[in-house]
Amino acid sequence: MNAIKYFFSACCLLLVMGSCTKTINEDLSFVDAAAAPDKLSVLFDITQDNSGLVTITPNGEGAIYYLVYYGDATTTPVNIAAGKNTTHVYAEGEYNVKIVGHAVNGKTTELVQKLTVSFRAPENLVVNLAIDGVNNFKLNVSATALYETFFKVFWGDVANEPGQSFLEGQTVSHIYSAVGTYTVRVVAYSGGAATTTYTTIVNIVDPVLIPITFESPTVDYTFTNFGGGVSTKIANPQMNGINTSANVARMVKNAPEVWAGSFITVGTPIDFSANKVFRMKVFSPRVGAKVLLKVENLTNGGIFFEKEVLTTMANAWEDMAFDFRAINTGNTYQKVVLIFDLGTAGDGSANFTWLFDDIRLTNQMPVSLLALPVTFDLAGVNYEVTDFGGNMSEAATDPGNAANNVKKTTKTAGAETWAGTTIGAGFTAPVPFTATQTQMSIRVYSPAAGIRIRLKVEDRNNNTRSVETEAMTQAANTWETLVFDFANQSSGTAAMNLTYTYNMASVFFDFGNTGTGSVFYWDDVTFLATNVIPNYLALPITFQSTTYPYNFVNFGGANATVADNPNPSGINTSTKVGRMVKGAPEVWAGSFLELVNPINFTVQRTFKVKVYSPRVGARLLLKVENATNGAQSFEREATTTTANTWEELTFDFSAINLGFSYSKVVFIFDLGTAGDGSPNFTFYFDDITLN
Repeated sequence: MNAIKYFFSACCLLLVMGSCTKTINEDLSFVDAAAAPDKLSVLFDITQDNSGLVTITPNGEGAIYYLVYYGDATTTPVNIAAGKNTTHVYAEGEYNVKIVGHAVNGKTTELVQKLTVSFRAPENLVVNLAIDGVNNFKLNVSATALYETFFKVFWGDVANEPGQSFLEGQTVSHIYSAVGTYTVRVVAYSGGAATTTYTTIVNIVDPVLIPITFESPTVDYTFTNFGGGVSTKIANPQMNGINTSANVARMVKNAPEVWAGSFITVGTPIDFSANKVFRMKVFSPRVGAKVLLKVENLTNGGIFFEKEVLTTMANAWEDMAFDFRAINTGNTYQKVVLIFDLGTAGDGSANFTWLFDDIRLTNQMPVSLLALPVTFDLAGVNYEVTDFGGNMSEAATDPGNAANNVKKTTKTAGAETWAGTTIGAGFTAPVPFTATQTQMSIRVYSPAAGIRIRLKVEDRNNNTRSVETEAMTQAANTWETLVFDFANQSSGTAAMNLTYTYNMASVFFDFGNTGTGSVFYWDDVTFLATNVIPNYLALPITFQSTTYPYNFVNFGGANATVADNPNPSGINTSTKVGRMVKGAPEVWAGSFLELVNPINFTVQRTFKVKVYSPRVGARLLLKVENATNGAQSFEREATTTTANTWEELTFDFSAINLGFSYSKVVFIFDLGTAGDGSPNFTFYFDDITLN
């Protein structure tokens, strides 16, 4: 301190000496005579952001600098020149700040001033609470505020809970163990004792949602009853059939109103964007009871949609369907209303007691059993079908006759090669196939000729028992009747077994090809009581079709066509036969026909062909080939024993390789000898059969 005093004294002396060169005055008594600093004061400026930053500005008369003691744990003072200030960060609390003013001669004056640092309470507290979108028992919380340092949330489900801390920008979550009403408290903390609190009531509920199963232990399945109807959740008294769930709902219809019923409110508007068919399991005391299912707007009962269906079973569970596909999806619906036997007053007896369960939405009406023929025209019959693999079917009208109801099937772009459509849930009776009656037919309106269509019949209770066959369209954009002969099953599939029950059918349009969006109309699925000649090429080949052109592919100089029978007698009195004229130049000249279905050799492996030869000893080579690989083939040769009369030749194919498929039938007469096109090289053949 004295050093400082002497420093200032020396400075004054130099000033005096520098101002006068002729007179030397060494009297510094005026410095020593200076008074101690007076009228000391201090100004505290506390920043209002809860940071604890305080600006300290000392003032006084006669002081050239100040020592400031902060009054907290900081022990070393800070030196401040007169007119300057210092800053310091304080925790919230009270402090004795000491100011020591120093005069030029070292004299001092002290001032102790009380400083109170009090943080302001957080302001503009905004709390966001939201029930989780996936878990109805989970609450998510976040918050913002001014002047806060952190938050705590108290969830309200535990006594003396410590609270969960979080910061602004964070979201914390809590999962409640049960439904209920909870007081949730969020506290915003400043840097000190000042806090701001937000309190609210949160209701944790497990809302009723579609599907309604009555199985949740936390959902409140409370019905609103009206007119005498009383619905409640009960333990399932009929755990059998299609419904073995533990809980169901029961409605008892009492007097007095014929419209007595109940409704249940779901937690969110019902989503009809994808699925528009309600399904509900019902246990009815009688057949023919009416079940009305209705949906209503939450606040406006004038906005509704309803459908009524009759029960078809008594004292057994059945899955009923309510077609809501015409509902106005521009409205919202949150009430599910049920009325049994609308129009009849109930008496509360067992005859007016129903069980119901599993109220859900699907995208298709349930299929039902159909009786052959399936015409799509009978009123009151549910002609719904089941698509798979990418098919999309719908009810439609005949493109050429608006009065005729048909089915329209689109094999959508990218649909599977095996995309198909099952007709109903099956048939009310098995298809009555016999050894001589093996055909069904379907009328088809195809976008093109030459499209393969497969028909499969099976046991609906055992799909391992099935048989499949194909037909081929012959025309475009016109109706034609396709005949499916199950005696000629598709390659790689099982043969018809007449001991099996075939009571379900599926149709596959453009089988074997990926979907391109092609549209097919179809109608009149029929069993043929008498076999007819298909309008496509299949075994047996009889040459009697008036619609199929029998397109022979000739090679080497042979020319095969359909001709009149030159001698309708003996074993062959048919009107039309095949004729081959063998000309030059090749010794292997012949012709072939390609079948729609590969030949199925799994059971039958003996060919028979009726031949009319101009001479004894003519040879017929019968060969079968793969449609695209001629190396996959099998052949046998037989020799005629009569001339100018019909005889039946036999060809043993028992050694054929069953690992290949064969759909070409090749005919070569007198292999090794060049024909000359004369009557001596003109042969007739007919009734190519596999036995």
